[in-house]
Amino acid sequence: MTNAITLVLVVLLLAMFVLDATVLHLDLPLRAAKAIADLIEWVAFWN
Repeated sequence: MTNAITLVLVVLLLAMFVLDATVLHLDLPLRAAKAIADLIEWVAFWN
């Protein structure tokens, strides 16, 4: 993955979070945090 691709992905992710906070009100950061916590728990189980 090149730096340009990484930068574009980060900007798109941040733009989606800003759009969610201002217009959509879907609580995407909270849902993302819960999904990451579930993933960590699942990986820890299989470790």
